[in-house]
Amino acid sequence: MHALLVVNPQATSTTAAGRDVLTHALASELKLDVLQTRYRGHAAEAVATAVRAGVDLVVAHGGDGTVNEVVNGMLEACPGGTAADAPSLAVLPGGSANVFARALGIPRDPLEATAVVLSALAEGRSRTVGLGRADDRWFTFNAGMGWDADVVADVERARAKGREASPGRYARTALRHYLRRYRRPHALTVRLPGREPVTDVRLALVCNTDPWTYLGDRPVRTNPGCGLTDGLALFALLHLGPATVLPLLREMLRDSGDPDGPNVLRSDELPLIRVSSETPVALQVDGDYLGERSEMEFVAVPSALRVVV
Repeated sequence: MHALLVVNPQATSTTAAGRDVLTHALASELKLDVLQTRYRGHAAEAVATAVRAGVDLVVAHGGDGTVNEVVNGMLEACPGGTAADAPSLAVLPGGSANVFARALGIPRDPLEATAVVLSALAEGRSRTVGLGRADDRWFTFNAGMGWDADVVADVERARAKGREASPGRYARTALRHYLRRYRRPHALTVRLPGREPVTDVRLALVCNTDPWTYLGDRPVRTNPGCGLTDGLALFALLHLGPATVLPLLREMLRDSGDPDGPNVLRSDELPLIRVSSETPVALQVDGDYLGERSEMEFVAVPSALRVVV
């Protein structure tokens, strides 16, 4: 089997020694090429080239941003853009959150994850998962417009200056942007199939997995009914007041959290979600800031990707 290992050497929880060990382990069982990414977009470009050349398996070793780039490169290089046309994907966690990998049940330790992948390959184990699509960008676990995307953008700027993307930094940044959006909220409009538009929405999250994200080791749940094989799930807030947000945060951080309430708009298994705003707002996809948008269409794509796990 011909495989490409895509490594992000800047990922939060990877080390040179650990990368060498897992590379040798994979190379002992696979015809392996290795790519170390050097710039944003490098993984997507290289993976697309490898897919067109006929690679059978792509192994992503990095954080959620690396996985997102790899998935986009894989599917955009396939004429049909589905699991039937693309090679398989394996994920070896290397970031700080690793949301998609954890949703698949992959161990957080990269060496343990490598053992799981090699065992799955030997036994022929794999599964297909659904993905989301935001215009021309695929996403594996979530996308959002507004408050959460503002946080992602701010943390990205901090990382560019050499600061760590720690849970504490995310929490402080989220609080700062919450206060800003509470005083000057966005007015979003959400449109769901077969329903009347909902206006004056303050936050819109589109999820493809549960949990939505992690705060360190703690899962953060917005849509506990959401899964990798269902349609997309929406979690939206109609108000950002403390009386709304604080109880929801407590519920989202519970192990069996099921956040709901009069100012919550929540729905699962949606084929399509449209979000618009009179003024451009921040957009994030899989924790990657993509700039500002006035209108976005999020589409569920069932059985889009085959994953070795």
